[in-house]
Amino acid sequence: MDGHAEKNLSASPDEKIIIQEFRTEKDGEPEHIEIVANSVAIPEYTDKEARRIMWKVDLRLIPMLAWFYLLAFLDRGNIGNAKVAGMQKDLHLSGGQYNLAITLFFIPYALLEVPCNIVAKTIPPNVWLAIMMFAWGICMTLMGIVQNFAGLSCARWFLGVCEAGFFPCAAFLLTLFYKRYELLSRLAVFYSCSSLSGAFSGLLAFGLEKMEGVGGLAGWRWIFIIEGFLPILTAVAAFFIVPNSPETCKFLTQEERDFIIYRLQVETGSGRGRVTNNDKLTVSHILAALREWRTWAAVIMFWGCSVGVYAFTFTIPVVILELGFTAAVAQLMTIPIYVVTCGFIIFWAWLSDRYQVRSYFMAGGFILAEIGLIALLVIPHPKLPSLTYFFLFPTAMGLYCNQQLVLAWTANNAAPSSKRAIAMALLISIGNLSGIIGSNIFVQNEAPRYWAGFGTCLTCVVAAQLMSFFLRWSYDKVNKEREKMSVEEVRAKYTEVELLEMGDKSPFFRYTL
Repeated sequence: MDGHAEKNLSASPDEKIIIQEFRTEKDGEPEHIEIVANSVAIPEYTDKEARRIMWKVDLRLIPMLAWFYLLAFLDRGNIGNAKVAGMQKDLHLSGGQYNLAITLFFIPYALLEVPCNIVAKTIPPNVWLAIMMFAWGICMTLMGIVQNFAGLSCARWFLGVCEAGFFPCAAFLLTLFYKRYELLSRLAVFYSCSSLSGAFSGLLAFGLEKMEGVGGLAGWRWIFIIEGFLPILTAVAAFFIVPNSPETCKFLTQEERDFIIYRLQVETGSGRGRVTNNDKLTVSHILAALREWRTWAAVIMFWGCSVGVYAFTFTIPVVILELGFTAAVAQLMTIPIYVVTCGFIIFWAWLSDRYQVRSYFMAGGFILAEIGLIALLVIPHPKLPSLTYFFLFPTAMGLYCNQQLVLAWTANNAAPSSKRAIAMALLISIGNLSGIIGSNIFVQNEAPRYWAGFGTCLTCVVAAQLMSFFLRWSYDKVNKEREKMSVEEVRAKYTEVELLEMGDKSPFFRYTL
């Protein structure tokens, strides 16, 4: 390793250091690493001015990614609306075939997320996101002309292939712009569209069902066709408007770009040391992420949310329908649940960022979900339809609010950016295998009580809550051990280059609790 950073880590009082990393590689492993520390004049922005700069990023990045994710979740979840609208009858599907069609999406979706984030670190995000949206839009449109179970299954499989890299790429992109206690509230706005898509899907499905007979097609086919054209059109715009990194943002001045880069590099949690977002992905980063046991532990927490989220998405219109409402009313009654959940996700994330803690708010979300799930198991529905409908609210709020909390907690505690990209993709990849469970636990012969469905969701939530307590204890233990090391001890033992390469294993790095 070349220690060029050692001689350049001082600057005049009105200058700050921005570290850049340059690598040459052989067989995928770094052969030579050069860390260059450049003195850059960065204005001393006030808090108000800093908020103005980040607001510029917010306006460009967050609404765009939110719309993209709404389309993604809309297209993977609208099969539930199509079922209510008559798809199952027209395609002559048995209950088991419907669940299998849902399940097929998650196999390639989960298996390809890590490879897709490797791609996302090697080609510009604007290109990668545009390719994925265009491809899944084509798959969704073609789903509107399938004639049997085989066609539906094929379309669902390739929809999973095309959507696999979107969420980890988009979530990782946010970490390149925001500090650790800014990330979750932005991620929540972006992620909340997964719940808002449920409301939008129900409203859109209600309208598209009215196209029954147009062009000789059933109403449920128009749900797939129209909702498939939306990402195709959006993909073209994405190529031109997605910013790839702070270094290349044309809507920011050079001083603003340097400011964002610097504030992220010095955020280690201890006020000392550096982290980098400019590192080049290597095999060592991939292995470091795969060997991190805390990421695998976080998967259990992710499962606690996502089993219920996916089960909820695919079956909630059917559950409401079986309370005695008509199909059209059942579609509309999903809307209030998702709208309230969307607002709660953003509020809960804002509180977590404000108080700079993850685990306590995660515990609160799990408790809320447990209350809802226990009530849904106990209530003798459909005898009490209003009460059953009421408890769908806390169930959705608790499940949805914690999914992005787990992701943010993992992102906060993984460095450098290459390890973080793989860790986030791994969490989402293995975590989304839970969709296979979630899509199969609500079986038709248990209607309307769904003992296995609600019971499995509750078990997963309890296991996730216990893991969150254990993971907080583990992170806190490491932080306290690192606090015992003095700055002089650390500097005597490691060079600046070595500390930068260590990422979250650096003695200067503090884990978020």
